[in-house]
Amino acid sequence: MSINQENNIDWAGKLEEKLRTKTAQVGVIGLGYVGLPLAVEFAKAGFQVTGIDVLTDKVNSLNKGVSYVQDVPSEVLAPLVASGHLKATTDFAVLEKLDTVNIAVPTPLRKTKDPDMSYVVSASQQVSQFAHPGLLVILESTTYPGTTAELVLPMIEKSGMEVGKDFFLCFSPERVDPGNPKYQTVNIPKVVGGITPACTHLAATFYAQALETVVPVSSTQVAEMVKLLENTFRMINIGLVNELAIMCDRMGINVWEIIEAAATKPFGFMPFFPGPGLGGHCIPIDPFYLSWKTKQAGIEARFIDLAGYINGQMPHFVVDKVQNALNDHCKALKGSKVHVMGVAYKRDIDDVRESPALDIIHLLGKRGATVTYSDPYVPKVNVEGHDMERVDPVEAAASSDCVVVVTDHSSIDYNKVLEASHLIVDTRNALKKLKSDKIVRL
Repeated sequence: MSINQENNIDWAGKLEEKLRTKTAQVGVIGLGYVGLPLAVEFAKAGFQVTGIDVLTDKVNSLNKGVSYVQDVPSEVLAPLVASGHLKATTDFAVLEKLDTVNIAVPTPLRKTKDPDMSYVVSASQQVSQFAHPGLLVILESTTYPGTTAELVLPMIEKSGMEVGKDFFLCFSPERVDPGNPKYQTVNIPKVVGGITPACTHLAATFYAQALETVVPVSSTQVAEMVKLLENTFRMINIGLVNELAIMCDRMGINVWEIIEAAATKPFGFMPFFPGPGLGGHCIPIDPFYLSWKTKQAGIEARFIDLAGYINGQMPHFVVDKVQNALNDHCKALKGSKVHVMGVAYKRDIDDVRESPALDIIHLLGKRGATVTYSDPYVPKVNVEGHDMERVDPVEAAASSDCVVVVTDHSSIDYNKVLEASHLIVDTRNALKKLKSDKIVRL
């Protein structure tokens, strides 16, 4: 018998009233690129929000009103901290006083391409230890279908509470796109699915208090699969155009012109663009959660594995392009000075997670090149245990045998770079408006 039945308390009704009156105490576990923006939106909506993180530096920075996430300016964060709407702690015991908790911790892949669920397990164990009647728990960490029901639910049920009556459990995939000026946490539609209909209803009510659009689905498994479909769709289509780029390179055809012309078709085509490889915390990783899960069911995810292989080979293809370009200029890659322009995984952000630039730098070094880098957002970077500091892009271009444009930051003056350079390998079509014999395009 559940606590709800024993005491005849309508925990769902009590929680819904707190949500609608914004008197609910909100918690977020994991204060990174996903958790901090989410905590900020609920604090801006008028809730009392407590962020929980195991990293003391993050907690101290947040409590001082100083942001460490690019999409959350300190001038937005500081007033929320000063007003008492947002605070942070490393003490999970605060969960006893919270009405809701979102889990937004990392879910990386192991080297064997299987999910590392240790962060989710650790966070769920803490939630289970301090769980109480009336608590809404929402997992946001990207993971394989079944995680919420098979992994998180049994941990909390050990308390003797019944899901859907005493406590409420849901999954809602994060859809953060770092650096996107148009779509951020508040206006990206929020998909949510619960273990029971009551769970879904409460989570949808919760998100509706701070976010513009909520999309309820029938189960946690559906919500988990939504995120994997979104990123697998992108990964496979990027793999397709990367393979097309390799084919066009062999045939001497401009792949960028092909895509631009194909994109004029008003139906049945969506343009994707080739590049030096995949980066970030989602697209290079998430599809392999699906691949891993389907293998458990005896199904081989051939599209995912093939696209993953092609995308994983792009840094090698780029280095081959650099070597061939230098060869055409009567120079060997070994002993040449190569400048990598941009190390963030995409334009106008400071995130280097899974960035193909790191692989390219490593591969160039292995082939004997002397490598430097520049990036307006990344002052230093570690490649295979070796610390590197950025240099001036124009000065480096002038002193290098070849420049490789890996990340097409909009603040870079490509005219000056071209003028200073002897040779440029452009992997992003950043110099598409410029014509010069110095430019070698992907």
